Amino acid sequence: MNKTELIAAVAEKAGMSKKDADTAVNAVLDTIISTVANDEKVQIVGFGTFEVRSRSERQGRDPRTNSPITIPASRVPAFKAGKAFKDATTK
Repeated sequence: MNKTELIAAVAEKAGMSKKDADTAVNAVLDTIISTVANDEKVQIVGFGTFEVRSRSERQGRDPRTNSPITIPASRVPAFKAGKAFKDATTK
């Protein structure tokens, strides 16, 4: 499912126009992105938690030359599924 299909599904389930659903979906996504970018968690009970995780500096290998390289520390977005979400997908 891509974003357009998600918007259509939200519009159908909520009984709203696709334009209103597009506005709602974009508002939710923008809010999650800006909140996580500000180093805060977004926890949706039953669905999951969006957060930023830090990766420390580590050693890797350049696949072309097989020489060791240092991969710098970074911050990455992460999602941890909630219990209800996990239960729904493991049936």
